[in-house]
Amino acid sequence: MQQPWIHKAKTDSIFILSPSFLVVSVVFLFQKQLQQIETKYSFYTWLFLIVFIDVAHVYATLFKTYFVASEFQKKKKLLIGLPIVCFLIGIVLFSFGSKVFWSVMAYIAVFHFIRQQYGFMRLYARNESKKWAWIDNVIIYTATIYPMLYWFLSSPREFNWFVENEFLHFENPLLIMALSWIYGCVLLLYIIRTCYLAIKYHHFNIPKNAILLGTILSWFFGIVYFNNDLIFTLLNVVSHGIPYIALIYLNEIDKKPSKELHSLYYFKHFKGLLLFLFVLLLIAFSEEYLWEILVWKEQLSGTTEDFSNWYFLIVPLLTVPQFTHYLLDGFIWKKNKSTT
Repeated sequence: MQQPWIHKAKTDSIFILSPSFLVVSVVFLFQKQLQQIETKYSFYTWLFLIVFIDVAHVYATLFKTYFVASEFQKKKKLLIGLPIVCFLIGIVLFSFGSKVFWSVMAYIAVFHFIRQQYGFMRLYARNESKKWAWIDNVIIYTATIYPMLYWFLSSPREFNWFVENEFLHFENPLLIMALSWIYGCVLLLYIIRTCYLAIKYHHFNIPKNAILLGTILSWFFGIVYFNNDLIFTLLNVVSHGIPYIALIYLNEIDKKPSKELHSLYYFKHFKGLLLFLFVLLLIAFSEEYLWEILVWKEQLSGTTEDFSNWYFLIVPLLTVPQFTHYLLDGFIWKKNKSTT
């Protein structure tokens, strides 16, 4: 039985499967250096992790939707209407206060991050029998939900998703212990089942199990084991953003024949890849520059003018690309899970 690669073994392994393992290795090998980097080079960690990966991956969606004429025509109402709806929802949420706004956004972001791991797992399990698919689902959801519950139920962590106190907290060591036992049992089930299936069918699904194991490692060490802002950001952002950007380019541009790409033809091959990345980085930096000069004023020295009276419009508007990405991602991959 062939391995169910999305693109090719080499590209999948490097850009989709390896980021989680690579970052976990870096974290364990260079903990002291990371502490120094966090203290002395916060601007560069923000630039490369937040802007060039996290924000950039949001705009990679453009190359599967708005930049593809055929896709835009098929989903025209959705692609035009959803950003408007997101903007209006944002205004309503912000009317209850910035804390409510960012809390809701944080919960939606967590759901999106969890669903992406589920989506990758299902892509790599697309050729397997659906009879026992629920076991894989339990494993991937346990790998992501347990760390989040640990976060909610433990003492405040040294990191945030967006802003401080965005999640509801209820410290309960007893419940954490119970959930930890369940978590351990599920992981044990995963190991036993994987070994059993490999022996019985003489086949080991490399990419699916790499996604499962990478998810387990990055979410556990990023949230539960370590209590450090930079480590959380590294494991959270790199493991999420790079595979998504790679999936878009490999599956929507590189894999398709030139005659099907039309205007995206210029993004094919090596020079096209550089152009693809340049477009993402340019748009991402432009958005973050607006955030910095209008709202955050932390990393870049922009205007000193106070725009706080307009935050009820500025913040929801600047959040539209991100919010749209979170919701749109649930629509654009549905038909691809069995055919990609």
